[in-house]
Amino acid sequence: MAQEKVITAVMHSGLRVTDPVITTAHIVRNHAYMIYDVLIAVDENFTPKPQMADWTISDDKLTYTFTLRDGLKFHDGAPVTAEDAVASLKRWGQKDSGGQLIFDVTDSLTAGDAKTIVWKLKQPYGPLIETLAKMSALPPFIMPASVAATPASESIKSFVGSGPFRFVESEFQPGVSVTYEKFADYVPRDEPSSWMAGGKKVYVDKVKWVTMPDAQTAVNALSSGEIDYMEQVPVDLLPLLDGNEDVVSELRDPLGYQTMGRMNFLYPPFDNVKVRKAAMMAISQEQVLATLIGNPDYYKICGALFGCGTPLADETGAESLISGGNIEEAKKLLAESGYDGTPVVLMQPTDVPAISAQPVVAAQALRDAGFTVDLQPMDWQTLVTRRASQSKPSEGGWNLFFTNWAVPEIASPLINPMLNGRGNAAWFGWPTDEKLEALRKDFIAAGTPEEQLEVAKKIQVHAMDVVNYVPLGQYLTPQGRSVKLVDMIGSPVPVFWNMKKED
Repeated sequence: MAQEKVITAVMHSGLRVTDPVITTAHIVRNHAYMIYDVLIAVDENFTPKPQMADWTISDDKLTYTFTLRDGLKFHDGAPVTAEDAVASLKRWGQKDSGGQLIFDVTDSLTAGDAKTIVWKLKQPYGPLIETLAKMSALPPFIMPASVAATPASESIKSFVGSGPFRFVESEFQPGVSVTYEKFADYVPRDEPSSWMAGGKKVYVDKVKWVTMPDAQTAVNALSSGEIDYMEQVPVDLLPLLDGNEDVVSELRDPLGYQTMGRMNFLYPPFDNVKVRKAAMMAISQEQVLATLIGNPDYYKICGALFGCGTPLADETGAESLISGGNIEEAKKLLAESGYDGTPVVLMQPTDVPAISAQPVVAAQALRDAGFTVDLQPMDWQTLVTRRASQSKPSEGGWNLFFTNWAVPEIASPLINPMLNGRGNAAWFGWPTDEKLEALRKDFIAAGTPEEQLEVAKKIQVHAMDVVNYVPLGQYLTPQGRSVKLVDMIGSPVPVFWNMKKED
C-alpha cells in the first residue's frame, strides 16, 4: 500500500476563526480556499475566468446569468445548486465592501433553476464580474444554503464546502493545528492552474497546518525536514537557510504587501480628526519598515493608499509619513485637538512576525508626541476576534491596531476594504464618511481609466485628510519550502492544489 502523502505547513498564523465572511484575516481566507470554491476567479493576468460557473451579460448590462458547471458536489455528497450560490452571495454582500456596492444597485438575485443564477440590476455596474472574481479580502465563497442562512454577524457552525480539500473537523485544534484531506469527488476544471483560476488538481492525500509561534523554531523545522513549507520567513532569518540544498527560499508574490494602522472612529480619542492627524504625523514609515523588515531590499517607502506600482498610485497627503514623521507638528496638533490624556488601547500581536513590530514602533512615536498608550499584547487570532468588538476600549474594545494587505487587495476603491464609509457596515474602525461613499460611486461611474485615476486621486486626498487609515509602506515576504514540493502556484494567496510532494 502506497504511503500517505502529507504536506506539513507552518502558516503565518494559527487558525481559530473559521468563517471567511465575518473576518478578512488572511489565515481564514487561506482556510476558505482549501474547502470552498468560487463562481469566478482571476488568473495570473488578473483576468476573471469561469470557476464554478460561466456567465453571460444582457445587452443592456442589467442582467447577469451564471450557469453552474457539471459535477459540483458538496463534501456531504449533496449537489451544489443555484440556491446555494444565491444564499452565499447575499450573505457575502452584507459584509464585503465591493459586494455592498453591487447590492446597492441590485433589483433581484434569484435561482432560475438548479444550475442557473440570475442577477438583475437597477442600473449598470461595470465592475461586477471583477468584484466577484477578486482573490482576497472577502472572496464570495459558495457554501450550502443552510449554512449561508447564518446571519452575517454570527459565525457559521458547519464547514461543508465543495472545494478540493475537506476540513477534518475531528482533528482541528484551534490555534494549534488543522488538517485538510483530499476531496475525492472534487471535479477540477480542465484548464491549467493559474492563480485562483483553472483546474484545482490535488496530488497529495492531506495538508496539515501546524502552529509554531517562534519563527526561528519554524525555520529550524524546515531545515531539518520536520515541516515542508513555511509561508513567511522573516528576512533576518533567511541566512539560516542559505546553503541548505534541501530547502528553497523564494518570493511567492512579487507584488508584496502594504502594512498600515487602523483607528477606531467610534470612541475617543480617535473620534477626533485632529487627534488622528496628530497620530499619523508622529509615525515614520522608515522606522516602521526598518524595524519590521530590516533589509531595505525587501521594503519600499510608499504613501499611496492604492499601492505604489499600481495604476491608481498617488502619494498626496502622506508627506510626513514618507519623510520620517514630524513629532513637533504632531505635538502641536495634539495640543490643538484638546486631547485629555485618554489612553490609546493599542493591540499588539506577539506571535506573527509580519505584524509584531508595527505596534511597538508606533507606541513609542505616539508617546513621544504626548499620547498615553496602553500597549496590550495578545496573539493574532485573539486580536482578529477582538477587533470586531464595538465595546468601549476600557471595556474590552480597542483604539488602534495594525495589519497588512496584499497589494492587489487594496489597489482599487471598489475592493479596498478600509475605504468604506458606511459606519457600522464598514470595516473594523467603522468610519461614517458620506463624502468617501460619494467618491466611490463617482469611481464606478467614471467612463475611462483617466477619469478613474482622477477620482482615485480625490479619494487619496480625502482619505488622508480624514485619516481613514495610516499607510506604512510596502514590503516583500519570502516563503520557504522543501525541494520535495514542486509545482507550487506562485500566487499572492498560498494554495495547495497543483502542488506535488516528491519522494
